[in-house]
Amino acid sequence: MAHWTELDTPHGPVRAWRAEPAGPSRGAVIVLQEIFGANAHVRDVAGRFATAGFIALAPALYDPIAPGIELPYDEAGTQRGVALRNELGFDRAIDIVAVAAEALHEEGLRVGAVGFCWGGSVAFLSNTRLGLPAVSYYGARTLPFLDEPLRAPMMFHFGQADRSIPEDAIAQHRQKQPRATIHVYAGAGHAFNRDVDNHVFAPDAAATAWERTIDFLQENLR
Repeated sequence: MAHWTELDTPHGPVRAWRAEPAGPSRGAVIVLQEIFGANAHVRDVAGRFATAGFIALAPALYDPIAPGIELPYDEAGTQRGVALRNELGFDRAIDIVAVAAEALHEEGLRVGAVGFCWGGSVAFLSNTRLGLPAVSYYGARTLPFLDEPLRAPMMFHFGQADRSIPEDAIAQHRQKQPRATIHVYAGAGHAFNRDVDNHVFAPDAAATAWERTIDFLQENLR
């Protein structure tokens, strides 16, 4: 079962796509979007978490500045997404995650965060600033924040061929976050989990990363 719900945030109402498992939940996952919005792909990822046994909540992070927007995976969509990401900023995104986490905690659930691209960096900050166990997929904007200490278990997924996160950037993650688990996937580039885009999807890397993510959540949301 999946539906839109609404979060009452300091920055106004924010829609969130909620997907629920058929049986008892193993915990809750806040799914954090790429720069393209809480689109059909993000909602499908939330559904996959529900199938794996977790309540999944995917906030539409752009709602405070561009309600309901979903962007295409083309140059125009990328440029608009970058502009919206910059306008919203990390602080407001984390405020929204905090409201989502509190709502799920009030249901008696243990909560983690999993984010993709820009959302991967938001997931990292959800760990350091909110104390949520988190998984970051190819978060290319995390470097300026790597001195923030982890407050919960952390996992990173990177594509070895991701030009936005070169080898030296991955090395900085290893150096500054030695407690985190870091996986690098040979032959995979940026957005390798985006199975609706054949230009970037790397099925073997995506499947392995997904299995590791589910294991991580099962371990840390028990």
